[in-house]
Amino acid sequence: MKSFGNIAKDGQVRAVASGTLTDGKAVIINADGTVSVVAGSASSVGSDAVFASASTNKIKAAFDSSNNKIVIAFRDAGNSNSGTAIVGTISGSSISFGSEAVFTSNNANEINIVFDSNSNKVVISYKDQGNSDYGTAIVGTVSGTSISFGSSVVFESAHSYQMSSTFDSNSNKAVIVYSDVGNSGHGTAIIGTVSGTSISFGTAAVFEAGNTELTCATFDSNSNKVVIGYKDADDSNKGKAVVGTVSGTGISFGSIVTFESSTSINQTTMTFDSNSNKVVLVIRGSSDVGKAYVGTVSGTSISFGSVVNFTDGSSNDTREPQATFDSNANKVVIAYSNKNTKISAISGTVSGTSITFDSQVDVKVGDNLDNITTTFDSNTNKVLIGYRDVSSSNHGTVNIFTSPSTNITSENFIGFSDGAYATTQSAAINTTNTIDRNQSGLTAGQTYFVQTDGTLGLTAADPSVTAGTAISATELIVKG
Repeated sequence: MKSFGNIAKDGQVRAVASGTLTDGKAVIINADGTVSVVAGSASSVGSDAVFASASTNKIKAAFDSSNNKIVIAFRDAGNSNSGTAIVGTISGSSISFGSEAVFTSNNANEINIVFDSNSNKVVISYKDQGNSDYGTAIVGTVSGTSISFGSSVVFESAHSYQMSSTFDSNSNKAVIVYSDVGNSGHGTAIIGTVSGTSISFGTAAVFEAGNTELTCATFDSNSNKVVIGYKDADDSNKGKAVVGTVSGTGISFGSIVTFESSTSINQTTMTFDSNSNKVVLVIRGSSDVGKAYVGTVSGTSISFGSVVNFTDGSSNDTREPQATFDSNANKVVIAYSNKNTKISAISGTVSGTSITFDSQVDVKVGDNLDNITTTFDSNTNKVLIGYRDVSSSNHGTVNIFTSPSTNITSENFIGFSDGAYATTQSAAINTTNTIDRNQSGLTAGQTYFVQTDGTLGLTAADPSVTAGTAISATELIVKG
């Protein structure tokens, strides 16, 4: 800490102010030794924006970081169920779109999309119902607000369903996961390599020799492994996960781990938290309870902490959860259809092998909202939440979610500013065991906690930071 000058009383320190300090406000110590007021903002949502004024479903979105664009792929029921894509540009809390582009005139189902950061292309995988339900993929190139496509490529000449995908940025490969109906529904993965506007595939590899459903996948950039979650329909519908290692055009797997054996699994989603280096797997469980599991990859295996419920299935429930990681706020954001009458979102912070959640936010209130998708735009630090608005002629719709943010942690709170100071001034800070006399509206005998926006409250926020105990309406014994 850049401490200097005379100290007015025991327990008080002086430090250089970084930004304006207000009398009696909570302050943190910065990494360079300066101090700043505790500041933060609550989560917020923008306004609805329609990207397809026709009946849509199978909606999936990805962020193209080379062009700073959102790409949404979907099935256009208003156009013979053609596979279609559109490019969106986020500005503030709103989004604008270019023109739709058809990537297949066949009936496209099981649509997924990932961004290949090596080739700066998107890879869309889908079940081609116009071609015997074969697993198929196509490469898209974004230019401005438009997208164009190469030729479609079949990666599985059999009925493929329950599909998901991810991008391995270590090997620069797309990984597509699916249930191979032509092989007794075995859980299967295949590696795709993008070259120009085309994609080629290696040999498919089985990770589960059983009837596999509800696959989800993510890439752990800390261990450079692919993690796949799924329901094993041949083993009492248990929730399982497996770690995959991509090498060349193939993938090999470690041991299968059961993360859930006691509840019904109805939907799954997964994301990687690059701040904590953990995998977060989310399911819709029995009675529509939303459940989250934090996974740690070690070598070719994964272990999970205890399950954490983020909805109770009663006052709020979870249907079609979709998760993404907000690397700006360092939070996992989960969007879901809540009782089928609204779209809700909740953000969670991973610590160790568990996760704690902020308050739920309602993104859209209305009847029959489904086909949820999420992706994080790292250019604007916003989360796109897409869905089908059934009550509005099934139109494809999106909204922009901003995660809650704060500069306080469980360790950096040091006390309260004893006066008002301009930036770079020497500021006196009342720290542990001092009495701060610059408060108002307190109740003597109550313990107060610093909230994420710097105010004081009687309940702990996340992170939990104790401010101290009030001895009068204006005085607080600082505990820190």
